[in-house]
Amino acid sequence: MDIVEVLKALADETRIRILNVLHKETLCVCDLEEILELSQSNASRHLIKLKSAKLITSEKQAQWVYYRVDEKILEKYSFVNELLAKELDKSPQCKKDFARMKKYKDLGGNCENSIQIDGK
Repeated sequence: MDIVEVLKALADETRIRILNVLHKETLCVCDLEEILELSQSNASRHLIKLKSAKLITSEKQAQWVYYRVDEKILEKYSFVNELLAKELDKSPQCKKDFARMKKYKDLGGNCENSIQIDGK
């Protein structure tokens, strides 16, 4: 049943954080690693789970794969849209992630131009 897979995918803080930033921006795995401070293997594992639940889609461009929230899932399950559009903005961690994403983008960060937000 699709809804069970969606609920299972939503039952993890890291996946919620990934969805939160992907709801606002299309990003590749290296962007997610820097913004959310995740290892490549951890980010990839969570992206696979989100993709198998059909919460995100991907598009390959050159050697990079870009991810975004699947708009079809937002239409099919309105509670997912409600969560992403209204509830996550109240989370301190999600606010921090969004601020890091904005800083990363403002500094010119992307897969072609790797930027370290904290200058490490």
